Amino acid sequence: MYLTLSWRNLWRNKKRTLIAAASVFLAVLVAVVMRSMQIGSYAYMISSSVKFYTGYMQVQGNGYWENRSLNNSITLSEKQRAEIAQIPHVTSVVPRLEAFSLVSFGRVTKVAQVTGVDPATENNMTELKKRLVQGRYLTESPGGVLIAQGLADLLHVSVGDSVVLYGQGYHGVIAAAMLPVAGIVKFPIARMNNTMVFLTLTNAQDIYSTDGRITSLAVMLDDVRNQTDVFNALRSLVCDRYTLMTWEEMMPDLVQGIALDNASGLIMLIILYLVIAFGVFGTVMMMTTERAKEFGVLISVGMKRKRLIWVTTLETIFLAFLGAVSGAVVSLAVITYFHYHPIPITGSAASMFELLGVRPIFYFSTDPGLLINQALVVLLITLATALYPLFFIKRLQPVQAMHG
Repeated sequence: MYLTLSWRNLWRNKKRTLIAAASVFLAVLVAVVMRSMQIGSYAYMISSSVKFYTGYMQVQGNGYWENRSLNNSITLSEKQRAEIAQIPHVTSVVPRLEAFSLVSFGRVTKVAQVTGVDPATENNMTELKKRLVQGRYLTESPGGVLIAQGLADLLHVSVGDSVVLYGQGYHGVIAAAMLPVAGIVKFPIARMNNTMVFLTLTNAQDIYSTDGRITSLAVMLDDVRNQTDVFNALRSLVCDRYTLMTWEEMMPDLVQGIALDNASGLIMLIILYLVIAFGVFGTVMMMTTERAKEFGVLISVGMKRKRLIWVTTLETIFLAFLGAVSGAVVSLAVITYFHYHPIPITGSAASMFELLGVRPIFYFSTDPGLLINQALVVLLITLATALYPLFFIKRLQPVQAMHG
């Protein structure tokens, strides 16, 4: 009876009910879309950054990250790499051999980071081939090198010239070679564009006398949310023989930037919740006060106040669910659309994104938890406003209400 009476009361005044439900609907819509854009942008930024070079995590030799020495390189057999690649949610594993060496052409010598890569897996992860501005990729010229455009300009070298690599190999062995420039690649980050040299992994292992060793194995995942599960599975495989590093440890600046932006986003969300709370409260207060005469008549003819409170509370619950559910459904449609059709960023902000090697877009997350959490928060705020009708009816004077 209470449920039926409450539902009928809602639609006695359709305009009033639709206004109240619309306020909850808009609250859910704004909260979900705003948070989806923020969380989605973080996920996209992380995905782009780890894909740019580091991977979500890396298997390294103990102590390698601190001194970047070839003496801390590791040996991973094909079987071990295959076992790592078969871990659920792992999409690819990318072996690398990294060293710092002198690169010379003519009378010009510069210090460069020389990276030995497997051309196919490296391209699958970082899309290195797409960065070619001149020449050919390593698969078409396995004996050559790729030089970053900034470094090529400093050395005054072009495709077809031969550069000299000179450095220190494994356990102090002299590493020297003269290699042709197969291609020139361009990076958006100046630090990389002025220092990077790439060659095939087998060629690098031969030059630096590492005999099949690598300095790191980058691991890519299908989703950052699966990182903990993959990390634990990877830890059980490698035990303590190697060091596992996550992207958070390798890119602390990105972690700090996201944390700072997330804090400001949460502050804005709290302000939004306050606006929502006052908006919904104002609507409920209007609904309650304009029905004062009705409440006075009901109490006068013998209806108990607690029953009247129960009916008005159920009305608020119906309103809250009506607005929250409809808001969640529409929000899902909106964020799904923008998930597949991201909003482009233009102007000076776009150039800042491009400097980080990230496509300038606002990316939206479709995480179900995000949708549910925001809808529940707005729902709870709305239900909290049911306290006003409770106190209003408790203090209501029937005679005054009917006269006033």
